[in-house]
Formats: sequence, structure tokens, C-alpha cells
Amino acid sequence: MRYSPTRRRAVAGLAAVVGAAVFLSGCGGSTPSSSGKDAAEGYDPKATVEITWWTGQTTEAEKAAEKLAAEYHTLHPNVTVKTSAGATLTDDLLTKLSAGFTGGNYPDVSYAFGSWAGELANSGRTQDLSDYVKDPSFGWDDFPAAARETATATDGTVIGVPALVDNIALIYNKTMFDAAKLAYPTDDWSWEDFRAAAKKLNDPAKNFYGSAYSVSGSEDTTWHLWPLLWQHGGKILDGKKPAFNSDAGVAALETLRAMAVDDKSMYLDQTDEKYSPLFWSGRIGMIMSGPWEMLELANHKTNYGVVQLPGYNGNHETVSGPDLWVAFNHDDPNRAGATRDFLKWLTSKETDAKWNLSIGNLPLRTSEQSTPQFTAYVKQYPGGQKFFDNLKNAKQARPTLAGYEDMSRTVGDAIAKVLQGKAQPKEALDAAAKQSAGALEDS
Repeated sequence: MRYSPTRRRAVAGLAAVVGAAVFLSGCGGSTPSSSGKDAAEGYDPKATVEITWWTGQTTEAEKAAEKLAAEYHTLHPNVTVKTSAGATLTDDLLTKLSAGFTGGNYPDVSYAFGSWAGELANSGRTQDLSDYVKDPSFGWDDFPAAARETATATDGTVIGVPALVDNIALIYNKTMFDAAKLAYPTDDWSWEDFRAAAKKLNDPAKNFYGSAYSVSGSEDTTWHLWPLLWQHGGKILDGKKPAFNSDAGVAALETLRAMAVDDKSMYLDQTDEKYSPLFWSGRIGMIMSGPWEMLELANHKTNYGVVQLPGYNGNHETVSGPDLWVAFNHDDPNRAGATRDFLKWLTSKETDAKWNLSIGNLPLRTSEQSTPQFTAYVKQYPGGQKFFDNLKNAKQARPTLAGYEDMSRTVGDAIAKVLQGKAQPKEALDAAAKQSAGALEDS
């Protein structure tokens, strides 16, 4: 769950490239039955069973995952949780799942980026946890709404449970603000306030920039537009039809275009990999980013602050990029049932406090704010409390449908053209809507 911002953004681009091909090929091989019966029907909690967990973690976090798997086995001696490390880092998971679907060798549970959820739901290999999570003992409503929505396909099927929650806020460099004699941003800031501060912080002679934006065309480019779209009252989709090219979408993109083209106060990152390090080192005054930045900010001893995103007419809505533990069906009720019980334990208030909070992520559950681990987290990471509080502003989720990846890439390319002065917002978004309509209708 803890991974660098570079890795987070790079994988979104990878998913966009391989997504469609992966799940076309994934339809081959043997497919679990789709009789409509629950995958865990007939589950015997006392049966001896081994389940496979593709954790998608880096080496450090993988060690923590292995300890958790061993702890679960101690509590449930009849269940062995086999972790897969190294070969299943998140960067490779989508292609490996595809190969596994084709050959019938896929895990019982796997980490997955939320932007993949629609493709995975369309694979025919996932369990339906809809009834399972409704049990009061699961505490489904304890997870943020956007995370629950991401785990839920358009047909209402719940394919997994949240593995990571986050959101985008405004992170600012206090040292640069002090040098420019500017007051720090506040939670009440408008986009006009943001634009004005960026212009004052900008200093081309020193290679200082007021803010930054990705123009790689990846999901990192796209999902930063969604909060502005929602704040203006717009929608990403209307059913399965593109709706992001509405007046609200045009106004949202124009806000960014004015800063990038007219003011030239935005560092435009072609790779997704440069703007965070430039912020850590004090060359960019403000970035719109998430809690994954805080570990590197601490490592670089950056003097920073966090506030909610600038707002439009008082609306400070943000976007969340929840990731999932996706549960897969193998036509074995004991494996299915054991997988569900493991996920319930893994994402419980008690276990998650030892897992996500220990590696610097936000807690999965609202109730974790009362734990000692959360107290230690907000003390260790300035801004941790603000990111946690900002979850209330994540009121909508990215669509969980198979065509999202194609649409995201198309919208990302349109945004990049506009911010580089190669197109106007209206024409670019209209073209993106037309281009992505087919993929959405077929999803």
C-alpha cells in the first residue's frame, strides 16, 4: 500500500496502455461457473484450505504482509495464506492477472488500483461480495463512501473491499510562501486565490513555479480535473455517455488553461515523475496531491502545510483514488469463504491500524481515528489529520466500468493539449467525448 508517487502515477499509465488488451485475452481459458449461486455457498469454516494473496507490495511492506498472513494462520490454523511477493508488484499485476485468467492460475485475492475495477468486474472471475458486506459485523459503512463505490460495479456487484483510501488536497511549501511574503493557503481558498498566489510564487529566472500539473496524458492528468468538474456541478458520465464536455467541464479546464498558458505559472510535467521531487526540493510552491507525498516530504525535511482543495462557490469537493483487495472465484466454496473471512479480518479496525497506519497510509475505517496508531500517525506526518478530514469532501467516485481506462487516456490527452496551448477546452473535450463514446457503450 505504501508506494512512491512516481510509482502510483506510472502504473495508472501502464493500466491505460494494457487494459483493453488484457481483458480481451483474459476471457480465454476455463471460467468459473456463472450459475448465479453464491461463490461461498456450502462453505465450511473448519475446512483445511490454502488461499493465495497477491499483495502488490514493495519489499518493506511485503514483510509486513507476510507477518499478517502468519498471524492469521495462527488464529485460524486450518487456513494458510500464501503471499506472492516480488513477481506481483502492482506494476505487473494487471498483465499477470490476465495471464492467470487465461491459464486458470490466478489468486484468491489481489491488490488492484481502483481505476482497474471496471475491467476486473468485467472479467467474469470476481466474487460477488454484495450480501457478505451487508452483514452488520463487517462494518461496510465504516469505509469512506468513495471507496465503497469504487468496489461496486455498475450492476451493483461488490468485487472486493477497500485496500487503500486517499484523496487530493493542496500541499504548499511554507518556505517559498515565507520568501514571497505571502499568507499561507486556507481551507476557504477559491481557485482565484490559488491562481493569484501561483503567479506571485512564479519566478522563471530562478526556475521557481507557482504550481504544477501532469501533461503525460495518464490517469494522473485526468483525475486532477474531476474535482473541478464536480465543483462546477458537472458529471463524468450520464449513464454510459460522456458528460465531461459540458459547460461545467469546459469551465473547469479553462481554470487550469489560464494558469498554464496565460500566466505560465504551472510546471507542466511530461512524465508524471518530476513535479513531486521539484516540490520536495523547494522549486514548486503548491501541488495538488495526496497523502502518499508525506513520507518523501519528511525524508527531505520539507516545511509544508496541507489544506483542502480550492473551491468554486464554496464547494471544495475532491477526488479519491481508492485501491482494492479484489476477491476471485475458483468454484471452490471453501476457498471463497476463507478469502472473505481473511479480508474481513485484514480490513478490520484492529488489523488495519497495524497495517496501513504503520506504513504511512490513511486508515481504511473512520473508527480508526480513536486508535493509538492514528494518534502516532498524525504526529509523525504533518498533514495526516487534514487528509483524513478531507475524506468528507470525496463525495463521488470515478466510474467503475470497463470503458473507464480508454476514456481516461482520451481525456488525459485532451487536457495535455489544452495546457500546452495546442487546443481550446471546448474543442478538446468535445473531441475526447466523441472518441471515447464507443468504448463506454461497449463496456
